[in-house]
Formats: sequence, structure tokens, C-alpha cells
Amino acid sequence: MDTENPSAPLCAKPPVAARKHPNRGSGGLLHDNARHTSHFVVIGNHLAQHPTLSALAIGLGVHIQSLPKGAQVDIKSLTARFPEGRDRIGAALRELEAHGYLRRERERVSDGRIITRTVSCNRPGHRTAPTETPDRPGRRTTAATAATAATDKPPRLKRLPAVPRPSNTSPALLRTALDILAGLHRRDPRLLLSAADAEHLAPGVAAWLERDVAPTVVRDALAANLPAEPLIRPAAFLAHRLAAQLPPPPPFRPPAAPAPQPRHPFQNCDGCDRPFRAATPGRCRDCRSDLPAAA
Repeated sequence: MDTENPSAPLCAKPPVAARKHPNRGSGGLLHDNARHTSHFVVIGNHLAQHPTLSALAIGLGVHIQSLPKGAQVDIKSLTARFPEGRDRIGAALRELEAHGYLRRERERVSDGRIITRTVSCNRPGHRTAPTETPDRPGRRTTAATAATAATDKPPRLKRLPAVPRPSNTSPALLRTALDILAGLHRRDPRLLLSAADAEHLAPGVAAWLERDVAPTVVRDALAANLPAEPLIRPAAFLAHRLAAQLPPPPPFRPPAAPAPQPRHPFQNCDGCDRPFRAATPGRCRDCRSDLPAAA
């Protein structure tokens, strides 16, 4: 009696209620999660579960919040990244902008130009609700005040991309390059450059000119087929074009061979009657008294 009988029947399980039967209706969502330790971004449920945003707008909002600072989020760049067309992506961006997840800010940079920046906000409206944060003992400041103090400092611009360098830095070549850059705004007002930007780009234009590229061709290559959206920093855009579209050097042309010297006919020397080559009759080298050797 103390030995378990493996052939004994198991106890019957109680019947499942009809309303709780596992085969009735949907089983619901399950999560198979792993903890992220790198390459992740925190997304609020107010975006991921937004009640009115379209699925494309929510997906673009998540994608934009995962990008690093300085990434391109214009319609052209996003259209090249995703299969949706330009119109659908543009409409989704407008949805995000209407709900506060994107905003465009115009600001004047140090060289006097006005640029437009696209700002991604992971929690719309957080700037309008100031919260006090401890600063120093006996002093408290609000998050809105801290944000205003941070925006008072002028933003530091990134260094412009490198441009090709010419082998010949003659003043005339650089002057022609500066003239080309100074006239680009006549083709498109967005290509108005500051003096510092033109000085940085001039060696790259000179590198094109020394490769037998005409100034009109350089001007067309820099100012043609510009994107439709605003150019945030035209000098960086032109620097990229100068480096990426640099034409090859001209083919090697060997120097011309020197012209052969004429071969004079034979003349009989008037002094010693020996033959020598000369253009006109006369005396040979040994018989000429005006030469040092003859003296």
C-alpha cells in the first residue's frame, strides 16, 4: 500500500466555464520582453497609443525621436528612407506638428542669416508647466527659467565640412573662385553666403577650376537641382557638393618636344679649303681670327 501505482487514473479536472473557455474569442496580447542596455530610446505612451494620430504619424514620431542630433528629417530624406510617398509623409509630419511633437523655430545665427530648425519634442507641453527644481541651498528655480537661460546663449555651429584643396593657390585663381561664390545668390537667394563661409569654400572651387572646369560649369554644378525644402546651412551643403562631385583631373599631356635644329649645308673654308657646315660661305672655326681658339 505504500507503493505509488503509476497506472492509477488521474483525478479529473473541473470543467471550464463557457465564458472562460480558452478557445473562445481572442487570447489577448502577450509580451516576450528583454531588458535593453544599449541602442534604445524611451517613448511615451501618449505617442505610442495616441488616440487621434495616424499609424504613419506615430511611426514617424517614434523614428524621429530615435535619431541623433543633427539628423535630416525633411520630407525628401524621410521619403528616401521609407516606402511611403512624399504626400503621405508630409501629411504625417503635419500631424505631428499639429499635436506638438514637432515644431519649427526660426533663429538668427552669428553671421546674420535666419535659419529654420526642426525640434522634436518627446512630451508636448512640458515647457508650459514650470516645475520647481532645487538649485542651491536657499534658492529654487523653475525648469522654464532654466530653459530660458539655456536658450540665451547663442548656439555653437558645427565646423563646416572640409573642401578639396588646389595644388596652385594663386591669388588670381582664388579671386575667380570667390567671384563664383559671391554670384550664387543670383541663381537662388538661399545661397547667400557670409564672407567667412565664402573664404572657407574658395579653395574647393579653385580645385575645380584647376581641373579645366569653366567657371560657368562650376556655378551650374553648385546651384542646380537644389532641394525644395529650406537650406538650413547653405555653406555646408555647398561644401558637400564640392567634395562629392569633384571632377577627375585632366588627362596628362606630355610637354611638346623641342623643334629640331636646322642642318646647314657644307661650305668650303676660304682659308684652309676644308669643308664645314654653315649657313653661309666663309671661314671654318680654326681659321676665324675673332674666335679665342683661333687666336
